[in-house]
Amino acid sequence: MNLQLAPLAGISDAVYRLICFENSADRATTEMISAQGYLSAPKNSAAYRFLTDKFATEGELYAQVFGKDASLMADAAKALEDMGKFQGISINMGCPAHKVSGGGSGVALMKNPSLAAKIMRSVRKSVKLPISVKIRLGWDSNIAPIFAKMLESEGADEVVIHGRTRVQQFSGKADWYAMAEVKQSLSIPVIANGDIFSPEDYFKLMEICPFDGVMIGRGALGRPWIFSQIKALAKGEIYDTPNVKEIVSLAMRHANMLSEWKGEDRAVLEMRKHFSWYIKGIRGAAELRRKLNTLPSLAQVEELLYSFAHNTQKEEVYG
Repeated sequence: MNLQLAPLAGISDAVYRLICFENSADRATTEMISAQGYLSAPKNSAAYRFLTDKFATEGELYAQVFGKDASLMADAAKALEDMGKFQGISINMGCPAHKVSGGGSGVALMKNPSLAAKIMRSVRKSVKLPISVKIRLGWDSNIAPIFAKMLESEGADEVVIHGRTRVQQFSGKADWYAMAEVKQSLSIPVIANGDIFSPEDYFKLMEICPFDGVMIGRGALGRPWIFSQIKALAKGEIYDTPNVKEIVSLAMRHANMLSEWKGEDRAVLEMRKHFSWYIKGIRGAAELRRKLNTLPSLAQVEELLYSFAHNTQKEEVYG
C-alpha cells in the first residue's frame, strides 16, 4: 500500500507531514519550491529554510519544484538533491493557482508539451534521485494519457494524476475513469489524486483501477488519521475515529510543535486554518472557530479548546 500526503502550499510543512507520518502515511512531498526563487534566495532565507526543513523522524520525502525555465529547474533539483535529505524530486506540472499557472508554470506546462518535455529531460539529466511528476487531466480538456506518456519517455519514474482540468480548479468531481486511462497507458507507477475523503473512497477508487498508490490532499486536512484508517480497513479491521478530546489534544500538539519551530506568533496565525479543519463537523465548531481566530496566544487557545472538548459529548464527533 502506498499512501502519500499531497504537497499543499502553506499547509504541508514539516510539522504537518510528521503528524501524517505518525498516522501511517507512507510518503509526503514538500510545499512547492520555486526554482528561480530558491536559486536566487540567500542561503539563510527563513522562507526557503522552512520549505526545505525535514525532521529526523519524518518518513520518505520528495522535494517539489516548479518553474518554466528548464535550466533553472535542473539546477534547483540538483541543489535539492545535494542537500541529502530527500528521497526524490517532484516536478509540479499540475498546480492550477493563477500565481503559478498564470506565469507559465504548473498546469500551464500542459499547454506547452515541448517545454514540459525539455524540463523533464533537463531535470532527469541533472539528478539521480527518482523523479515524480504531478499533473492534471489538462488545461481545459483531457490530454493526460498522451502527456504522461511523453513524461515517461523523457525519464519520469512516476506520474501523479489529479482528475480535473485547470479550468475546473477543484469544482465538480475528480474523474477517476479518466485517471485510470493514464494508469493503463504507462508502465511506470501512477498515483491517483483527487476526492479521497474517506477510507471507503480509497477502495471505491481501487475498484475502478488498481493504481500504484494514492495521494491525499484535502481529505487529510484536519484528518491526518485517514491514512491509518485506510490501512485498518484494508486489514479487515474496524477503524477508529478520534473523539473530541483526542482531536483537541492532537491539534494542540500540532500547534506546540509549530510554535517551537517557527515561533508562537507565527504558529498562532498559521494554526487558525488547521484548527478550523480539525474541528469541522463538530457541533459548535462555527462559534469556536470565531473565538479561536481572535486569540493571540497558544495558552488562551489551549484553554478554550480543552474547555470546548470537556463540554462536548463523544457522539458529536465527525467521522
